[in-house]
Formats: sequence, C-alpha cells, structure tokens
Amino acid sequence: MRRIMTIACTVGICLALSGCYESTSVTLYEPGEYKGKQDPLLEKLEDSELRQDLDQRFAGQRDR
Repeated sequence: MRRIMTIACTVGICLALSGCYESTSVTLYEPGEYKGKQDPLLEKLEDSELRQDLDQRFAGQRDR
C-alpha cells in the first residue's frame, strides 16, 4: 500500500510540475521593423478627420 502511494505521489508531482513548463526559445527582431500582426486600427488613423479629433483631444496631455 505504501509503495502505491509513493508511486501515485511521484506521478502527481510530475504532472503538476509539467504544467510549469516555459519555452526558453528566444525570438530576435530587427530594430525599427515591426513584424507582428497588422493592427486594424492603423487604417482608421489614416482618416484625417479622426486624426484631427484625436489631436484635439490630446492637445493638453502632450507634456506628460
């Protein structure tokens, strides 16, 4: 009975620790070049009316 409990605890600990695995791979990016997903909001910023509205909203916060 004691041997079964030891094996069960060992298996349980191994399963619990396997959930803590973290990938150690490193991703290198070239500076100044964004390679992520395309942001859908960037197209909206092309609209000059929206851009002027945003500039007006944030006019008082530029010093921060």
